Amino acid sequence: MKQQFLLICFFLCCEFQLVAQNSNKYTFFSMPAPGDTAVVFAAGIVSDELGNRDMAIAPDANEFFYTIQYRGGQFSTIMQVQNINGKWGKPEVALFSGMYNDLEPAYSPDGTRVYFASNRPLPGSKSKDYNIWYVKKQNGQWVEPTPLQNTVNTTADEFYPAVTKSGNLYFTRAVKDKGEDIVVCRWLNGSYEEAVSLPDAINTTGDEFNAFVDADEQYIIYSGYKRKGAYGVGDLYISKKNEKGEWGESINLGNSINAIGLTYCPYVSPDKKYFFFTSSRNSTIKVPFEQPQNIKQLKEKTTHHLNGWDNIYWMSADKLFK
Repeated sequence: MKQQFLLICFFLCCEFQLVAQNSNKYTFFSMPAPGDTAVVFAAGIVSDELGNRDMAIAPDANEFFYTIQYRGGQFSTIMQVQNINGKWGKPEVALFSGMYNDLEPAYSPDGTRVYFASNRPLPGSKSKDYNIWYVKKQNGQWVEPTPLQNTVNTTADEFYPAVTKSGNLYFTRAVKDKGEDIVVCRWLNGSYEEAVSLPDAINTTGDEFNAFVDADEQYIIYSGYKRKGAYGVGDLYISKKNEKGEWGESINLGNSINAIGLTYCPYVSPDKKYFFFTSSRNSTIKVPFEQPQNIKQLKEKTTHHLNGWDNIYWMSADKLFK
């Protein structure tokens, strides 16, 4: 009887630990979960003075990638952060990055690939336009960057990949005489078809870019540039599919998300509980200063994460689905 009691206690303890682990799945650096107001993500750790953007969380939530983009694009490097034995490590340059301008990482829904944009030259080419690449994990490391086929990668720039469960690939492409469009290459019979621009419910004659697409392709969140009635120079919009499977009219996400300047790089966590985006809002550097600054004070301001460069923000995703 005593052995049975101890065995039951052991299994209950294991179950409680599993529940605790699952409940803490999206706990980052001991930060409290955000509410309906966007807050800086991992201030001083991820969001620092260098300028940070993008977010991609592994389906098991034990790893994520983001991008350091220094001084608005002087260089772009993909960073990796891993959770080992329940503890988040420090951000490190991803093994496949650090030489060229790499940015905008995105996991495949099954977590077996990480896609990203890069200006590294394609095999046999000296061209330095931006194309979409991917890496696979080998022996626990993401290695061997491989470019996608030429129906995806062209002589134009391709950015911000988003892969769905169907295999369809959505991304941003520079379009002749139009600026940038959000396009899709459908996955059919083991290869990508030619890219097609999304309909007028999303794309306009202006610039649309950096789209997060639901893995089930039921909604899309993207940036629209200098649109009428916008809160900033570039706002985030959402479009949802209707009963016919058509993309519905795009709706501005409002001033609780959009602000003065550019709001971009939308991302929804795999559990659909948290919404991430990038913004340079809330800079603490306001000139003229209230009083003359000495060199120490100036250095403190410019090395603070609210120095006017981009930061990653996160909040509850509830508002997106109301």
